[in-house]
Amino acid sequence: MPAHLRDDAVPHVRPGALYASNPRLAEDEALLGGVVAAVRAAGAKVLRRFPPAVLPADRAQVVAAIHANDAVSLKSLRPALTAVRPRAGWVEDELDTGALPPGEWWVTDTVEGNINHVHGIPDWSVTAALVREGAPVLAAVHEPLTGHTFTAVRGGGAHRDGLRLRVSAKTALDGAFVGTGQARPGEDAATLGRIAASTVAMLPRALVTRVSVPATTQLVYVASGRMDVFWQYSDVRSGLVAGALLAAEAGGVVTDVRGRPWDASSPDFLASAPGLHAAAVDVLSGVR
Repeated sequence: MPAHLRDDAVPHVRPGALYASNPRLAEDEALLGGVVAAVRAAGAKVLRRFPPAVLPADRAQVVAAIHANDAVSLKSLRPALTAVRPRAGWVEDELDTGALPPGEWWVTDTVEGNINHVHGIPDWSVTAALVREGAPVLAAVHEPLTGHTFTAVRGGGAHRDGLRLRVSAKTALDGAFVGTGQARPGEDAATLGRIAASTVAMLPRALVTRVSVPATTQLVYVASGRMDVFWQYSDVRSGLVAGALLAAEAGGVVTDVRGRPWDASSPDFLASAPGLHAAAVDVLSGVR
C-alpha cells in the first residue's frame, strides 16, 4: 500500500477546532448510524423527483421546484435527526451565516445542489452535520444517484461507505485540479468580484480550475483525493460544515484563504491537500 494511504501517514494539519481532540468520540460514533439512515431516507424521497418531468422555464419555476424538493426532504430529515439528538437545535435557514450559539445544532442542507437537481444535473446530495460549541463533530453526506454515503466523526476519520478516505498526495500546484463556486444567488458585487479574480489568479497556476456548485460535492472530492483544492468566499454554514469535517478527517488542511484556522464565522474558506496548501494560500491571499 502506498505510504500516503496508510492510517499512520496522515500529514500534520494546522491547529483549529476541526483538529481538536474529541473526548466524546465513542458517543458521536454511536450516533452516526441514525444520521446515515436519516440522510439516506430523505435522499430516497427526493430521488423520486429526479429527473424533473419538466425543466424550469424561468426563475419563478426554478424557485418553486427548489422549494418543493426542500419540503419533501425536510419532512423526512428533520424528525429523523431530532430523534437521533432531541436536544440539539435546528438551523431553520439553509443560507444562514456566521457563528452558532453555544450548544449542539443540526446544520443540514435538505438538497445540497438543488439548482442542479431541478435542471436534471446529477451533482446533488442530502447533508447533515452535528455542530457542537461551534465546530462540526459529525457529518453525513448522501448522494442518491450514486448511492454513496460519505461520513466523518471528529477524531474518527472520514469514510465512503465504510472505506477510509485520503486527500491527494500532490505537492505541486501545476498538477492540481482545483475548484470554487458561488454559495448562493444574489451575492454582493464584492464577493462576485473575488470569485472572478481568484479564478483568474488560479487559472495559470493550477492544471485545471473548476467553477461549479455545490460546495459539498467539491469538498467530498477533496476528501476523496479526486480534487486537490477548493475555496469559497462565503460563510454560508450549510454548504461548508459537513464537507469541512470530511476534508479535515481525510487528512486535508482547512483554513481561510489566508491560512488562518477556519470556523463558521470566517468570511472565506479553503480546503486543500497538505502539499498544496501553502501554494493555494499564496495565490488566494492576494485576491481583493
